[in-house]
Amino acid sequence: MSRIAYVNGQYVQHSEAGIHIEDRGYQFADGVYEVCEIARGNIMDMTRHLDRLNRSLTELSIAWPMDRKALVVVIREVVRRNRVHHGLVYLQVTRGVARRDHVFPAAGTPSSIVVTAKRTDPNTLAARAAKGIKVITVPENRWERVDIKSIGLLPNVLARQQAKEQGAQEAWFIDPDGTVKEGAATNAWIVTKDGTLVTRPAESGILRGITRTTIFDVAKKLGLKIEERGFSVDEAKKAKEVFMTAATTVVMPIVAIDGESVANGHPGETTLSLREAFFDVAERTPAC
Repeated sequence: MSRIAYVNGQYVQHSEAGIHIEDRGYQFADGVYEVCEIARGNIMDMTRHLDRLNRSLTELSIAWPMDRKALVVVIREVVRRNRVHHGLVYLQVTRGVARRDHVFPAAGTPSSIVVTAKRTDPNTLAARAAKGIKVITVPENRWERVDIKSIGLLPNVLARQQAKEQGAQEAWFIDPDGTVKEGAATNAWIVTKDGTLVTRPAESGILRGITRTTIFDVAKKLGLKIEERGFSVDEAKKAKEVFMTAATTVVMPIVAIDGESVANGHPGETTLSLREAFFDVAERTPAC
């Protein structure tokens, strides 16, 4: 079946979709994005994703491309037209099309928006979770405003490529003092020997992941304690369990860091219980 995309007011064939060459997202990475998981025919945590989109747009002084309720209709329609039962929906908003100039375009220049959806195989993700993944560590080299979900992701791209070349699936950015910040596209967590979940505070230095936020609700349901604080690479390597969270992976066990096994080198029970309970706790918006 041909894929369908939404581009600036029109539903078009994915293979024929395009943007203007002077779109500021293309020329300056002057835009933001969101990715929502689609699971069992539901768009997960859409309210929180749109709340974060609003924050990102506000921080960069980019206007909403349409009314929020209208955007919800578009997102659901793109998912419906692509018949995605399990997968991802991606939306991107840029400052719009204007003659190339570093300063903002004239007031009233409309924002640009693209919405796409694609299928993923839940069995593939489940198999990966059952086995666990590997991460490497890289020095932090991004701009300071990583709390904004900007489309300017070149350092993340290079980190993920380095991970792939080393046989890993994710890269953690590390502060000069050895503290873990976050992954190239995920938030980082550890489970201490006493079963406490630990993740870095999201007030600054990392993106406040939506799946990360929902895990607080999941942990409460399961009676698990969460401590927001920094942790070092060494502490992570010695932890009872390590995992990452993201809309693209939900809760994914990490079984090795820089080639060193975590615990016994297998996914831990706490991590898997969080993954299993996630879909019963997260907000579900029917795709159709």
